[in-house]
Amino acid sequence: MLTKGEELQEILDKAAEQAIREAKQAGASIYYIRNEKRIRETADGRKYEIQFDESGCRIERVLNEQ
Repeated sequence: MLTKGEELQEILDKAAEQAIREAKQAGASIYYIRNEKRIRETADGRKYEIQFDESGCRIERVLNEQ
């Protein structure tokens, strides 16, 4: 039997997975943070690291995960 915390986490995980699927089906990018990097993932799975230069301008670099 799951604890209330585990049950809640399971519900949240399922909701996040569904939101990701719906965003991709709509052709939208998803944004998240992994290993202290801001990531934008396109609907077709391409990933970009988002950074900001000294003047605050946004820069996106292709993220090559291996």
